[in-house]
Amino acid sequence: MSKEIINRVENSKLISIDLGDYYLPGKRHELDIKDWLIDGLYLKEKEFRTAVKNHNWIQYKDTFVAINCTSQAIIPPWAYMLISTQLSNNAKKTVIGNLNDLERENFEDQIEKINLSLYQDKSVVIKGCSNNKVPISTYYNLCSKLLPVAKSIMYGEACSSVPVFKKRS
Repeated sequence: MSKEIINRVENSKLISIDLGDYYLPGKRHELDIKDWLIDGLYLKEKEFRTAVKNHNWIQYKDTFVAINCTSQAIIPPWAYMLISTQLSNNAKKTVIGNLNDLERENFEDQIEKINLSLYQDKSVVIKGCSNNKVPISTYYNLCSKLLPVAKSIMYGEACSSVPVFKKRS
């Protein structure tokens, strides 16, 4: 009595999305500007402009940069604008914040590019494990984006998933 083993997961019409596939490869840098401040707390325009002018900006060529100030200083918007004039010709992308903020924005940018018509009236599984660290907000944003079009949304793997949403008929 040999029965053929049927792979129901393989035969299902589920579409899997691995958010790790949306990870943008490349080097990341966090530029902490507290060292350009007096005592790490006060921005003095002349000294700040000198620090920006003398900084080695070429090290950020084709990289992703998070501009941050780890002290409790209040940084005026023009200071970030001044830094952006130097990074715009070098970095692939620049954000104000830390490396987590940078990753979150990178993933959000990638999710915005998703062609939703591929998921129209389909059952979608958003994979829970990835080779790349995916910010939790990315799962939320993808789910929100899929809600109007997907027939159902699940989290996990096709063989073991948690139902998140099912469109009512």
